[in-house]
Amino acid sequence: MKRKICIITGTRAEYGLIMPLMNEINKSHDLLLQLIVTGMHLSPEFGLTYREIEKDGFIINKKIEMILSADTPSSISKSVGLGIICFADTLEELQPDIVVLFGDRFEMLAAAIASNFAKIPIAHLMGGESTVGSIDESIRHSITKMSYWHFVATKQYRKRVIQLGENPNRVFMVGGMGVDRIMRTNLLKKKNFRNAINFTLGKNNLLVTFHPVTLGKDSSREQFNELLLALDSLKETNIIFTYSNADTDGRIINSMIDDFVTKHADNAIGFISMGHRNYLSALQFVDGVVGNSSSGLAEAPSFRIGTINIGERQSGRLKAESVIDCKPLKRSIMLAMKKLYSVEFQKKLKKVVNPYDNGSALEKIFEVLRSKNIPSNTMKSFYDLK
Repeated sequence: MKRKICIITGTRAEYGLIMPLMNEINKSHDLLLQLIVTGMHLSPEFGLTYREIEKDGFIINKKIEMILSADTPSSISKSVGLGIICFADTLEELQPDIVVLFGDRFEMLAAAIASNFAKIPIAHLMGGESTVGSIDESIRHSITKMSYWHFVATKQYRKRVIQLGENPNRVFMVGGMGVDRIMRTNLLKKKNFRNAINFTLGKNNLLVTFHPVTLGKDSSREQFNELLLALDSLKETNIIFTYSNADTDGRIINSMIDDFVTKHADNAIGFISMGHRNYLSALQFVDGVVGNSSSGLAEAPSFRIGTINIGERQSGRLKAESVIDCKPLKRSIMLAMKKLYSVEFQKKLKKVVNPYDNGSALEKIFEVLRSKNIPSNTMKSFYDLK
């Protein structure tokens, strides 16, 4: 009998990273892929990206609607509650042998809680990381404690998972999945990329992704407005925006992007969803990534471009020398821009090493899912550090 591997995806970003793993499971004679799609994938506001999953040839076993129309703190809490109810029914129906969860979003928290009560083992991808400025920090570590297998990107993150009481024999260092995805993607040539996004690149080009600051003392509106003021002062610079996620205040940011693009139609464009191939292709041609997305830390260094990391959202994560940290203030952002384009920094970029590049993350994860014994129950002892 085939081992049933249930993968849950809720966002375009994480789907792009786990898609190769899904392909390998589909091709395997030993494994059966079960796919649950939820979160932003099912929202018209975020592009109904489940269609892309179906276009890629995957069969979706279950669609779980759990995002409410608002993005207030109370609505996010209610979404988690709704998700737990729906995941409980779905897991009872599918009866997977193991559930695979990626990262730290609230959709994954709901799935982890339901899986934990159903006594279904969880394989958690990319745990052990730290993002002090985001509520994702507590969600990620909570999922770690509910998970049986852990696939982490670096030695530092492996150590942190073990520090949380997880047995080292169940913590596998595989490297960053973003790096693995880059190596497996047939990136577009410049002309084809321009045609794909219907946008002409300029003398200077920046890719901007800014997500809500869920734990910051300043509002997301205030911080993002400071970024827009900095971008507005740039000359001969074309700007590609990708929309924010469904966290609290995400809709505010997206509305501000729309207003900016409307006023700067000659040199700015915004995308609800670029698609993973277009996004990675963009990293070939832009001068840098600006905002507070993990992509600027995990993927951009592989293209030897700079990242302007704004605010505290990614505070605590491992960073390459290509990352420039700055405060969410116009002046600080402008100084970071000046550094990005400086001769000295551009020279340093040529030697940048991505700390998340450990090679062949997909193969390592797949082999564990295929060959390791899955426990008959989720009982585990707390591992005390010696």
